Amino acid sequence: MSRPQRRHLISIDDLGFEEMHRIVQRGADFAAGRCEDARPLHDAVVGVLFRKTSTRTRTAFSAGTLRLGGRLITYGPADLQENTGETVEDTAAVLSRMLDVLVARTAGSEAELRAFAAQQRMAVVNAMSAAEHPTQALTDLTTLLGRFGRIEGLRVLYVGEGNNTASALTLALSRYRGTELHLRTPGGYGVEQHYLDRAAEHAAGSGALVEQRHDMVDLPEADVVYTTRWQTTGTTKPDPDWRIAFEPFRVDKAVMDAAPGALFMHDLPAHRGDEVTAEVLDGPASIAFAQAENKYHSARAVLEWCVGADPAGAGRE
Repeated sequence: MSRPQRRHLISIDDLGFEEMHRIVQRGADFAAGRCEDARPLHDAVVGVLFRKTSTRTRTAFSAGTLRLGGRLITYGPADLQENTGETVEDTAAVLSRMLDVLVARTAGSEAELRAFAAQQRMAVVNAMSAAEHPTQALTDLTTLLGRFGRIEGLRVLYVGEGNNTASALTLALSRYRGTELHLRTPGGYGVEQHYLDRAAEHAAGSGALVEQRHDMVDLPEADVVYTTRWQTTGTTKPDPDWRIAFEPFRVDKAVMDAAPGALFMHDLPAHRGDEVTAEVLDGPASIAFAQAENKYHSARAVLEWCVGADPAGAGRE
């Protein structure tokens, strides 16, 4: 097949607002079953490289590739010659001559993914780096759009570690008009300041609010309460007593009662009794597993965008 210039998704900030909006809307369209005949990856080959464990993201992009008519090559953490000293640049130069898309979870720095993306023959998707998880944020927006019919004006209370999921959500949600993102994170484990600064720039134009505090006092009204596991995938905490700082940030019935009518979201995997009680995760307000399914629908939208297949009407209001 012809090889047009590809699009990379390393950070949410790689997307213009309209591009992000189109991907989110297209993910919602896939979730609603409105475009099951789409085959934009016909004859395309997608490589899936995961150095860290994954259930949802790896399965979503693998199944998404096959459903969109593509073909799949999977790589484990010890499969590429980087393990024998080959540079990322040389690896990318070779893979880009054979693949149309590379979906990579390195759990390392964004710089490594940028090195993979320093060519225009093969699209590169960040399936989670140490600092940011952009495909999770797109999944979250797709979930919000499907549940509420809008994203503008929604209020989200995020409780827990300011990890790569929180960083990506901060960048994404702050672009929508009138949204509120209240981050309640343990001291020393918050969203990094440069993400907050970038979000503030978005919010200045959208009228959004992004606020981070390190306590659980005076919780705001919210449409959604969101948490993630305390021990982020692929990481460890240097402080052996870190759980003491995290204990007040468990989402339990009291937290949900402070936001009457709110839905509960979790990017999974979950550890019942740590970041969330079983009563909440398995309760009627939880949409965590529908959110997980949306990872698959959103992955299809991302893959479609990466190969330049923008269907007519995908960006409709």
